[in-house]
Amino acid sequence: METIEVSREEAEAVAKKFAGRKEFSELMTFYKCAIMEVETKLNVLNQEFALQYDRNPFESIETRLKDPVSIVEKLMSRGIEVSLENIERELYDIAGIRVVCSFKEDIYKLADLLIEQDDVLILMRKDYIKKPKDNGYRSLHMIVDIPIFLSNGKKHMKVEVQFRTIAMDFWASVEHKLKYKKEIQNPEEVGERLKRCADILSSMDDEMEDIRRRIDS
Repeated sequence: METIEVSREEAEAVAKKFAGRKEFSELMTFYKCAIMEVETKLNVLNQEFALQYDRNPFESIETRLKDPVSIVEKLMSRGIEVSLENIERELYDIAGIRVVCSFKEDIYKLADLLIEQDDVLILMRKDYIKKPKDNGYRSLHMIVDIPIFLSNGKKHMKVEVQFRTIAMDFWASVEHKLKYKKEIQNPEEVGERLKRCADILSSMDDEMEDIRRRIDS
């Protein structure tokens, strides 16, 4: 998809007017509720998994709600009118959850258990673990539809859920910080080294998982 260059100042100006509307605040509250619903489901699965396998499938869980400027910026860069309807229809990553697991195997098990629940509908799945991005990025991304129950009825919301191992999360965090440096000398060399680091960490994930299997067998 071709994108339009949008200045931060332009997005901020539009967001300032738009974010002050009661309807926008209400929509953001709905997304927060959706995050809580998915987070609760994951925490319940974590406890049940611990009972069955004597270990927790994930180490940590983080949630985030995209800020108004980023929402506006993303719509404008795609040439889409900024409206409540377009926010809900066009953007899938406003509500986000990141789950950090110890092992790759736990990522797939936990993801499968989540989408097997009868009120969770998977809309999109991108496996950057089996097929990493060119820069070495690895993670399992899913967009799920989750119902939230309000005083006047039920509303379906979209939540992005990302699953990573500790090693994948470490790499992504460092790569993100380096990517936003204003000036990088020899960016191609840096990119190649980061890619090698991602491959090394992936091999380490495989080795650690093999060690766990040998201990458990």
